[in-house]
Amino acid sequence: MVRFDSTMLLREEMDQQTREVSNALFTIKYLYEAGAKIILASDWSVTSNPKLVLAESVADFLSSILQCKVVPSHKILASTVGVTRFCHSCVAGFYFEESLCQLKKVAETSRNPYVAVIGGGNFFDKAAALHFLASRCDGLVFVGRMSFQIMHALGVSVPLNFVEHGALREALDIVRFAQNRDIQILYPKDFWCKNDCLPGKLELFPAHSILDGWVPVDLGPMSLGEINSLLTECKKVIWIGPVKFSNSNQHTNGASKLAQMLDLLSQSNCDLTVVGNMACKVIMQESSSISEFNMLENASVVWEFLKGRKLPGVTALDRAYPFEINWNATYCDPMQPLVVDIGSGNGLFILGMARKRKDLNFLGLEINEKLVWRCLDSVQQSTIKNGYFIATNATSTFRSIVSSYPGKLVLVSIQCPNPNFNKPEYRWRMLQRALVEAVADLLTSDGKVFLQSDIEAVAVRMREQFLKYGKGKLSVVHDQDAEINRGWLEENPFGVRSDWEQHVIDRGAPMYRLMLSKSTGVE
Repeated sequence: MVRFDSTMLLREEMDQQTREVSNALFTIKYLYEAGAKIILASDWSVTSNPKLVLAESVADFLSSILQCKVVPSHKILASTVGVTRFCHSCVAGFYFEESLCQLKKVAETSRNPYVAVIGGGNFFDKAAALHFLASRCDGLVFVGRMSFQIMHALGVSVPLNFVEHGALREALDIVRFAQNRDIQILYPKDFWCKNDCLPGKLELFPAHSILDGWVPVDLGPMSLGEINSLLTECKKVIWIGPVKFSNSNQHTNGASKLAQMLDLLSQSNCDLTVVGNMACKVIMQESSSISEFNMLENASVVWEFLKGRKLPGVTALDRAYPFEINWNATYCDPMQPLVVDIGSGNGLFILGMARKRKDLNFLGLEINEKLVWRCLDSVQQSTIKNGYFIATNATSTFRSIVSSYPGKLVLVSIQCPNPNFNKPEYRWRMLQRALVEAVADLLTSDGKVFLQSDIEAVAVRMREQFLKYGKGKLSVVHDQDAEINRGWLEENPFGVRSDWEQHVIDRGAPMYRLMLSKSTGVE
């Protein structure tokens, strides 16, 4: 990790020959050429270059002076990641809640046609987000530097110095995916261009025949006309990323024209979302009805959301924005009692129990999305009708998910959570007070909590946490017929083992198990 001085490396007029700047650049290049993976960290909120405010613009600038690819990374704040571990509960304020709801609306496809207007650059870094938009939208309109990447993938002749190095494969994937879905891809057909040798002069060029020495700075009239024709029929539009093709901010007529188009759409009951500082600023200047727009100034957060990544501010919450699950589509009979396995892993416990007990519904909550996809594939292939899996951080979302279930919660299991022995204070982070309280609140009378681990200290800690934060509703119980060894159950009472439990048994190691029950009559 390299901490750099933003006032030196990001200033607008930088002389790379000065000793200080030269040494700073040499440090980074030396590490890079030695094969290191480098994280550059700095605070540029008070920089001498007002053009470099967003992480994307800083990354582009550093890429140009270092002559290697620099990509932006979302900053993780201590206020949402560090401090929250020591708090009794963490909830969202009304503004944060509204912002989360606006993010959620981006993924909804209830209103069609739905078109995404996409500006900015860094195609490679945003490929996953673009794929998501292509899966939801009825049309993609490229109005920024990413346009050249799409044009190149479509076989349109563009100068190679406008094309992002190393992103052709991702662009081809997006184009193929969009074509398979039969959705329209719109890219600029003409540009206003500048030439540094002819200051103050702009020339209009077709997108496929820009002359040497000329650099695109704005959308041309043909491009704007095509965009207007496409947007006129839309019922939902998201505009994300700046209409920008060079480092100059002087030419923004295209952005203003786009804002005027959206302003007209706002008067015809169109659902409009505008993302990013530049887009929001232009909308505020051009629109007569700002209240009709969903405006999200922090574009980096939206891109991370579209990529499907966990937002630190959301995962820090005990009660994030509500999950909306169609339980009728999830289970044949959503009124059957529910069993939830937290940290379901490869899903062997849930899948085995679902086959064994047709009278119950089973739900696995697992933070690893790849494991969840495999489990859902297994459910589909085996035609199991009473088993399901959700990719989520159960610490944050257990209450939201389970409270919406129409039937009773009769059993919660937590099996073999991964300890971190290098950081004892983080060893049992999964089992936090908020999760224990949610389990205690939502469990039905006489409902059970099954805990087990192959590490005795972990099992002891889990037992202590449930007894301490269970609000007096939970107590350790064992069936009379169960064999007890120093307070632990000798056998798994369900006859179905999780994947890790099976691994532990196969190597002859002990398991530490216990069952808790919610007191009768306490809800």
